[in-house]
Amino acid sequence: MKTGFLRQLGVYGYDPVEPVIIAALVSGDPLLLVGKAGTGKTFLLNSLSEALQLEHRHYNASLIAFDDLVGFPWPEEQGGSIRYIETPATVWKAESVLVDEINRCKPEHQNRLFSLVHERRIQGLKLEKLRYRWAAMNPPGFDQDGEGYSGCEPLDAALADRFAFIVNVADWPDLEERDQIAIADPRGEGALSRDKCGLSEFVAEARERFDAKVKTPSPVVLQYARRAASALGQAGLRISPRRVRQLARNLLALESVSDWPREKLFRLGLEWSLPQRTAATRPDPAVVMAAHRTAWEAVSAEGEEKWLHEFHLQSDLPKKISFLLDHCRDADTGTLAVSQFLATASKPDRAVFALSLFPALVEKSGTVVGDEGLQDLGQVAAPILEVNATVIWRDGSKTPYFKSQGVKYDATHKDYPVVAAVLKKLKGKRRERATQLLYHLLATNTLPQDLTLLESVFNQCVERVKKHHATLDA
Repeated sequence: MKTGFLRQLGVYGYDPVEPVIIAALVSGDPLLLVGKAGTGKTFLLNSLSEALQLEHRHYNASLIAFDDLVGFPWPEEQGGSIRYIETPATVWKAESVLVDEINRCKPEHQNRLFSLVHERRIQGLKLEKLRYRWAAMNPPGFDQDGEGYSGCEPLDAALADRFAFIVNVADWPDLEERDQIAIADPRGEGALSRDKCGLSEFVAEARERFDAKVKTPSPVVLQYARRAASALGQAGLRISPRRVRQLARNLLALESVSDWPREKLFRLGLEWSLPQRTAATRPDPAVVMAAHRTAWEAVSAEGEEKWLHEFHLQSDLPKKISFLLDHCRDADTGTLAVSQFLATASKPDRAVFALSLFPALVEKSGTVVGDEGLQDLGQVAAPILEVNATVIWRDGSKTPYFKSQGVKYDATHKDYPVVAAVLKKLKGKRRERATQLLYHLLATNTLPQDLTLLESVFNQCVERVKKHHATLDA
């Protein structure tokens, strides 16, 4: 597909994100540009409105009054309603709107702009002609050199979540030499952006492709959006359900405008679909890239590799155990899943995983996890379990004494009172299981702070295993 539209409009430095900008034109979903002063944010958006010959409005949010948007209120003669007297600046006939400095305006104005961005409405009234909602802002806070913008606050999270694409604009040091020279050329000052490159026709054609894709979205797109959101969430970067759907729309729009490799488009779509880019601290690029790789490898994988990705995406230990027991039909694949998890998990998670699974898997040897995987689990469980054809739980519940891997502790151990306080509330088999787990972690100096939560997760894991192995002693 044709590229280089922005360059032909006299807009330079946007080649790496051009598919994103054009995709926003095709989908009609809101677009927000974040960058330092003078980086061409408003120039780009105003140039697009000129090239597409749109009825355009450009508002400075830091100076705007509500009357600037809607006009002056005037009561009807009957006195039952109010109409607005329009001016050349009011929004009613606009086809495109640019809200500049959107993170400088007062909170009450941000609330009014919310419905404009989200619904194409003002005061509950539909803006029938409005097609594009664009915004620009300077980054909030201060950079490592102490440079910042007074009055620039992080954008309200709910408002930020309504923008489909949030793009960080390149500054001067990030530009290629040819772009720096083109930008420095004074002949570009004040020139109108004429659509001599066929942008209008391309957007119209791509919109037809986009509408068709939305009616029957690719399962790969939907699975990628789901898996990427799950991976980001596990890394502490929350993505709302609304944002997951928006990410899928963004990916479909990108596929409608560009013939770049699909993996590259998906990475681009994920990178510029995160509303956290409006906050003072941007998302960690390494976290975003890791989430992309996890999601992409999962949707492009086949057979064993695909199952392993699904296993590692399970959000907690009980779900991992259920997934392993429910869906693993090959002992070699189960062994690989176990070894990979034990190699990367924290020591408490490893203990919970092994102590929950190991007794049942010994009885069902070779059906879910092979001998090597069973051996890996046994090494983790060995301080508590003795295995000689059958499993015997070492009894640490009757005396405040336990020995593990040569490490001994008793009631004088500094952390023993914490363990004792938790165990005192429990009874029966539940207490025995918790005692074995907590004594093991205490002896190996891997005791976490929240013991109640850990013990609860352990019991959930045991219950998941019991559903598959009725002979397992609770």
